[in-house]
Amino acid sequence: MRILLTGASGFLGSHIAEQLDQQGTDVRALVRPTSDTRFLEGLSHVTLVSGALSDKDSLLAATEGVDGIIHAAGLVKARRPADFHRTNEQGTANLLDAAKQNAPGIERFVLVSSLTVMGPSEDGRPLPADAPPNPVTHYGRSKLAAERAARAEAGSLPITIIRPPMIYGPRDREILPFFKSVQLGVLPLTGSPNSALSAIYVADCAAACIKALEANVPSGSAYFVEDGGLETLGGLITHIENALGRRAWLRVPVPRFLMYGAALGSEFYGRVMGRAVMLTRDKLNELLAPHWVCDSAETQAALGWKPRVSFAEGTRITGAWYRRAGWL
Repeated sequence: MRILLTGASGFLGSHIAEQLDQQGTDVRALVRPTSDTRFLEGLSHVTLVSGALSDKDSLLAATEGVDGIIHAAGLVKARRPADFHRTNEQGTANLLDAAKQNAPGIERFVLVSSLTVMGPSEDGRPLPADAPPNPVTHYGRSKLAAERAARAEAGSLPITIIRPPMIYGPRDREILPFFKSVQLGVLPLTGSPNSALSAIYVADCAAACIKALEANVPSGSAYFVEDGGLETLGGLITHIENALGRRAWLRVPVPRFLMYGAALGSEFYGRVMGRAVMLTRDKLNELLAPHWVCDSAETQAALGWKPRVSFAEGTRITGAWYRRAGWL
């Protein structure tokens, strides 16, 4: 079986590539010429092919002869809102078009989406998969647009959509600041410690994406993945503290006006430096939302998948990896 994997050099994508390689699966990894491919080195069943979601010719070449596609590439921060849609929506549409032309008989097209398409939960209870989407950020709206592009082709291609919440684990740079803050002993709190949160360890999320390749489910179906252990923000911090063997002796709640000021400063820095930044006023709509939760029970039954790593164990593994890698 030959699989095309987009986003292979990224955080989740590199773990998907690693697991497929361990299974002996032939992987064609689509990477940009500037991609950091260090985590793909030494994977004997992975072949790097140069291309981009905006380059339709490269997508036609990449899809030729493949049996399945895992589309894990995506933009999580951008200089302007249109960039999210250019990559996450139009890029997905370009890949779908290439698959229809070059690989109409593929076994499955797996789209890695996000819980952000559904929006936050107001009461802390998981949202059902068929609830009306309610994204609160440009990123979430672009991922919803990608889902709609994929579902529009559900009659032509076998489509499965995976919606993870917060993904964390070795190689992750997004949760790293929490670990660094705990290591320093001073932790800014940008949300309520009682906010309910779902999470998924990266290796478990990668395994779900691979299971989705093989599962005979209705085309266009969407599935949440999470570790089965609903946590609070305060609980997540405690697990990180336990993983590092130290406490953040000072936890500082950050007032909203300071968060907005920090977001404005971050945006100004991004404009001056010509860089995409994560902290923006738009991102605050996500950070200040009450709860981000989902339930994977239906996914486990449909895909034959189970999460194996709890957040307590996952943070221990992640903290140890950060230290070995010199990130902490």
